[in-house]
This record gives sequence, structure tokens and C-alpha cells, in this order.
Amino acid sequence: MKTLTVFGTRPEAIKMAPLVHKLNSDSDIDSVLCITAQHREMLDQVLDLFKLRADYDLDIMKANQTIGQITAGVVRGLEGVIEKEDPDIVLVHGDTTTTFAAALAAFYHQKKIGHVEAGLRTGNKYSPYPEEMNRAMVGRLADLHFAPTKSNELNLLREGVLPENVFVTGNTVIDALKWVVAEPYEFDDEALANVDFGRKRVITVTCHRRENLGENMENIFSALKDITSAFEDVEIVYPVHLNPKVKETADRVLRGVDRVHLIAPLAYQPFANLMAKSHFIITDSGGMQEEAPALGKPVLVVRKETERPEAIEAGTVKLAGTNREGIYRMAEALLTDGNEYNSMAKAVNPYGDGLASERIVDILKKKSQLP
Repeated sequence: MKTLTVFGTRPEAIKMAPLVHKLNSDSDIDSVLCITAQHREMLDQVLDLFKLRADYDLDIMKANQTIGQITAGVVRGLEGVIEKEDPDIVLVHGDTTTTFAAALAAFYHQKKIGHVEAGLRTGNKYSPYPEEMNRAMVGRLADLHFAPTKSNELNLLREGVLPENVFVTGNTVIDALKWVVAEPYEFDDEALANVDFGRKRVITVTCHRRENLGENMENIFSALKDITSAFEDVEIVYPVHLNPKVKETADRVLRGVDRVHLIAPLAYQPFANLMAKSHFIITDSGGMQEEAPALGKPVLVVRKETERPEAIEAGTVKLAGTNREGIYRMAEALLTDGNEYNSMAKAVNPYGDGLASERIVDILKKKSQLP
């Protein structure tokens, strides 16, 4: 069986790297890897970390390109790759524009499509944007759906996907964490090396979603100021996203605030170990809602909805919204109420046991004779 795995961003690379290693190590599978480089530098860091080499690099990244330009670049670039390699199945991940465009290219060539991390939904097509519709459209194109959780499976069944084509596997990000989190771990970044993780309660923050740009982001950052002002033993570490609009708001609201560290984006290994050393997480990221609970860290999600409701149901994640006061109150509860903190930190992670990649490879081999 020949598989063509396609990804283009750092989050996809992290979650697909353990699967690519499993594919590469199986003598029954001819595994081909194509990267689009929708992200360039951050993607290359992950490839180096996991010691992966791409067979094809579309190198589509351009400054300030639109979603439409990314889509067109991926579809055009994959045409020659699919025609040359003639894969039995094209594997894509999650919700990026690369994912949707790669699935579309595979469909145009009448190739089977396997969707890893399938079935996540918010029900609001503009939140997260454009990720929610990317997922839904890939869900219509895919032949095999690898759902991280039972609730993801139910979403797909409600949309008419046949039960025999949906598989609950756990999330491959838990597989990836096993590769990179280590104790003890020393940070190369000077700002992190100077953080007293033993005496301070460190809150790791990420914030970059398109729907949070503007007023929402200002509210979120203002809440962070309120937290450090009220709690002298708290330090905040925020690896600032490269988006110029995010950087401008972060600099204006948070630059120079005592015990708030605005640092450059981190490679995945130091970032995963930063999460592991943190007290809790404040984020609008999707992946961190899966990763942090696996490390026993509560997560406050600064969004109005999430495509990962099972984390809320499990108690590992709380939806904090984008209201300044609301975010502060939820953080305050985690900093003052031990029972509240422990109920989240010790809840069972709903995203699996770190064997998702192995399950996916087994399913692919069993399904390789599909008509």
C-alpha cells in the first residue's frame, strides 16, 4: 500500500510526525511525505525535531498571502505529486487550509482520503475561521475518518458518514508528547531560563485566532495584566504569534508589564516542556486543549465556543470567553481554590493513551483492500 501524507503547518506536523514514523517503519507500506510549507520556519523546526525528511516540498509560503492563494497553491502543487506517486490513499490532518486543499486535490484525482483528527465541530462556520468549514468539507470528501474521541465519531455519524468508515483512535498529539517532554529539562531561551518555576506559579498563554483579533484580544491581554497585578507569585509567559496584528496588540497592552514575559515563538520541544512546568494554561489554541490535560494542567480557553467539548465534559478545560472580568475570575479561582484546581488537573484526559498512530496504521492495513 502506498500512502501520501500531506501537511503544511506546525500543528499538523507535530500531530502527524508520530504517524509518519509508524508508516515509515512498516514494511508493508510505501510511505511518501509531501509538505506544503504553509508555515515555513515553524514547520522546519518540527521536521528537524522528529527527524523527518519530506519527499516533496511545495514551498508555497508567501508574505501576506490570502486563504484563496494558499488553497490554489496547494491544489496546483499536489497535482504533479499525485500523478507521479499514484498513492492508494492521501492522509491529511485536522483543519488547516492545506488540509482542505490537499483533500480537494486528492478528490480531483479520485484518490481515497484518510482524515486524521476527524469530526471536530463547533457548529459555527465562522468560529474558528476558516478551520470549522475546512474540517466539515474534508469530512464530506474523506473515505476514512480517524476520530480522536467518541463525541467526534457521533458528529460524523450525525452528518451521514457510514459507521464502518469511522474509527475512534485517540489523538496523535498525545503520541507526540511522549517524544518530547522530559524531566529535568533546561531551556535555551534566556527569558525562560530565568523564570523560577519552583517558586512562581507560571501561566503559559497563547493567543492568535483570527476571531480574537481586535477588541477580544485587548480584553484577553488586559485580563492578564489584572492577574499579575493581583497575584505577586504569578508569572506569565506568552510566546507571541508572528502575526503582525497580534504582535502590535501584545506590545501595546503587555510590553513592560511586570512578570509578563513576551517571548518569540518556541520550537515544539521547549514549548511542550514549558506547558509541563506551568501551573495552568490560558489559550485560544485547539491543540493545547488536548496537550495540556495530558500533562495534568488545567486549561482556560479564551474563545466563545470550542470544537473540543469532550475536554469541557471531562473537566480538564473551561470555556472562559473573551470578557476581561470573566477571564480574570476563572483564573482567580484556579489561583485561590485548591479544590477547583485539583478537579481540573486530576481529571481524566479524554484524548487517549499515546497509541493513536499505531491504531491508524493497523486500520489502514486492514482497509487497504477497499474497492
